[in-house]
Amino acid sequence: MTFIRITGGQVLLDKDGLVTTDLSLSDGRIEAIGGAGGKGLSLNAAGLLVLPGIVDIHGDAFERQIQPRPGVNFPVGIALRDTERQLLANGITTAFHGVTLSWEPGLRGLDAWQAMMIALEAESWTCDMRVHLRWEAYNLDALDTALADIAAGRVHLLAFNDHTPSIMKKLKDPVEGAKYAGRAGMKMDAFQAFTDRIAARANEVPAALERIGAAAREAGLPMASHDDDTLPVRARFRALGARICEFPTAEDVGRDARAQNEHVVMGSPNVVRGRSHLNWASAAVMAEAGICDILSSDYYYPAMARAAFILTDRGTFDLPRAWALISSNPAAAAGLTDRGTIEAGKRADVVLFEPTERRLVATIAGGRLAHLSAEGAARLTVH
Repeated sequence: MTFIRITGGQVLLDKDGLVTTDLSLSDGRIEAIGGAGGKGLSLNAAGLLVLPGIVDIHGDAFERQIQPRPGVNFPVGIALRDTERQLLANGITTAFHGVTLSWEPGLRGLDAWQAMMIALEAESWTCDMRVHLRWEAYNLDALDTALADIAAGRVHLLAFNDHTPSIMKKLKDPVEGAKYAGRAGMKMDAFQAFTDRIAARANEVPAALERIGAAAREAGLPMASHDDDTLPVRARFRALGARICEFPTAEDVGRDARAQNEHVVMGSPNVVRGRSHLNWASAAVMAEAGICDILSSDYYYPAMARAAFILTDRGTFDLPRAWALISSNPAAAAGLTDRGTIEAGKRADVVLFEPTERRLVATIAGGRLAHLSAEGAARLTVH
């Protein structure tokens, strides 16, 4: 049994806010708040913030570890090991990998999907790494594979994606088109012809969406719709069971989702950069307006904690409310009732931050000391 004692920190408690107290972590769970503990490791948290581990409901930065350049691929196992190190070094203790299962060959194709499933199941991970299936609506040939993996429990969240119309539009631009062809590992003319054949099956898409939506409902999976741009589009996916609205491109879509008591996800990089990289809605403004209630890493893991602190600095959010965007709210949306807050009996996912410069000092995931800075090492003793 592993025991860790965290002493003297400013602990963010669900109902009381920041409280100076101790935590006892035992056998992967939060054993007690305050009081004495058993023998094991002791981490002096005096002067530090002790916060719930970060829950990333949508992140695809792992793709850059698999394919750092177009056409240059590395084994998925190596990529995931490095990805896990990045996650833990940024305080992320639960990560939903946004794995796209697309009709595009290459990085987001069927072979890549299957390699990802094998690699995730081949090892035991310290970060709780889960699969957020980004289902591309036109990927009709892979539907049976997706249905089988949902039934087998390999998928933990389903998101409806439909990038085919935008890809078709971008292929008219030689520069933009080359990016997609390169990602697929195809020459431009061949990729164009292939895409035309995919688009010709548009009449089959609605039935496929109904089938995968039904499978997700049967499995009890949380569902999301991605890049909703109009109210009718959002209503269409709501009817399929999607209660998470991911990256709405217009504020009225996000407002409608919140009015229906649904979760709205935006990207932390949007907050950190001060704008969307696609010039869409501002995540910070939407969060402050009560429209966005979840922030994800999207494509950059270091942005999550930084985004929460930026929102507190802007003056509208206090730390408990800002941190909820990256901890308790995404945990609730994903149906994970055992994490997201620091409470006795919950999973021991805890991160320690220096409050002035917001440096991560330590990450504890599932009760295991998973990342420790030099400052953290100096604070560690055995008792």
